[in-house]
Amino acid sequence: MKQFFSLITIVSLCSLCAAAQSGREMQLSLDDAIAMARVRSVDAAEALDELKSSYWEWRSFRAEQLPELNFKATLPAYARQYSSYMNEDGSFSFVRTNYLQASGQLSLSQNIPLTGGKVSVTSSLDFLRQYDGMTGNRFMSIPVAISLSQPLFGVNTMKWDRKIEPVRYAEAKAAFLSATEDVARLTVDYYFTLLMSRENVEISRQNLENAERLYAVAQEKREMGMISQNDLLQMELNVIDAQSALTDNLSELKSDMFRLRTFLDLGEDVDIIPIIPEEVPRADIDFRDALDHALANNKFAKNMLRLQLEADYDVAKAKGDLREIELFVQLGYTGTDNDINGAYKRLRANEVASIGVSLPLVDWGKRRGKVKVAESKRRVTQSRINRETMNFNQNIFILVERFTNQQQQLDLSIRAAEIAARRYHTNVETYLIGMLATLELNDSRVSKDNSRREYINQLYKFWNYWYQIRSLTLHDYASGGDINVDFEKYINFD
Repeated sequence: MKQFFSLITIVSLCSLCAAAQSGREMQLSLDDAIAMARVRSVDAAEALDELKSSYWEWRSFRAEQLPELNFKATLPAYARQYSSYMNEDGSFSFVRTNYLQASGQLSLSQNIPLTGGKVSVTSSLDFLRQYDGMTGNRFMSIPVAISLSQPLFGVNTMKWDRKIEPVRYAEAKAAFLSATEDVARLTVDYYFTLLMSRENVEISRQNLENAERLYAVAQEKREMGMISQNDLLQMELNVIDAQSALTDNLSELKSDMFRLRTFLDLGEDVDIIPIIPEEVPRADIDFRDALDHALANNKFAKNMLRLQLEADYDVAKAKGDLREIELFVQLGYTGTDNDINGAYKRLRANEVASIGVSLPLVDWGKRRGKVKVAESKRRVTQSRINRETMNFNQNIFILVERFTNQQQQLDLSIRAAEIAARRYHTNVETYLIGMLATLELNDSRVSKDNSRREYINQLYKFWNYWYQIRSLTLHDYASGGDINVDFEKYINFD
């Protein structure tokens, strides 16, 4: 999948938003609710912001691998003041200075990932004009200078960054995809909660209508002496219970409606009518196949790899800090003259070479201790990775087994709901002709209601497991392809 939303989905969203703004009832399918949540929900916005943050971290890392051109200048600096001066005999005196100074430097630098050093090419020009004493202009030029700064024996941070940062960004992209699937799964929760509330209201209304109709019939039968007073009171009690259940379910419906409207960022006057998603995708998911997709696509494997690399880097850095030796070399030419042209003609060599050394003679084992700590933390990280991997594989196995079983449970619940509905309808007709007891009628009604609720509950579990599998494997078993998006489109989306 190159994109989450096709043109059809976008058109559908526009029509849904228009209906929401008009304050009318809005029939909403599960697919449309998920599409809206992926665009409008706070959770989706948070996932997108995290992706953008990771993207710019990745861009910053990439920029560090490229040449950097810098210009530094002092334009100008003027001073007229007294400053201390040491005489030939070691005594100090104050002398007055009055000068104008300006300087500019252009440098091109490049990090060296292979060695961890840095090479630079610079060109600079300095100007000095004195107003007291020997007045006049002085120029000093460095037309070109090549310098190399290279740490020796230390850890090559750039080399480790080239290993870690691509894994970190791949982890962020996988986390974004999983987050969008988690948004879909959360939508399923809100959607089916509202769907169950609406179903409970409809069941309560039907039960109230049937109870009132049966109570009216029971009153006629009581007048004819066909039923006892106890049966009549039971039918009246059924009416009261049905009225109470309807009131409770209407209140629950309003609460669930508010939660879904808020999650989808819809207006408060929108009356959402969820549609039961009777058609469900069928997939024969194998544990080994699901595990392979999860290890290849999910952020988990990338996170474990990054933790391992970071632990290895910490050990390498602790070992590199045992001694610090840095080589600096600069080769170039310089010239000075009272005229700017002359400063570039009579050039002389400008060479600098230095080796800085920092070796701990007595540190009471502090640096060695840091190496041991880093190695110990790496072993802890490896143990954690092994444990997390085992748990991850186990969760995949359990989820696949539950999904496979859920497909069978859903088929059974559909059949049970159909049978219970037909049984209740038959019992109502039988009761009306006086061939069925009140208790048997109530039992069939409860069975019918529970079967209907169980069907919706099993449908909810199916879709919940379905999006859990999508979130973990980042694979769409309906289309047979991996879940992917145009990340540039999302990152540049305002």
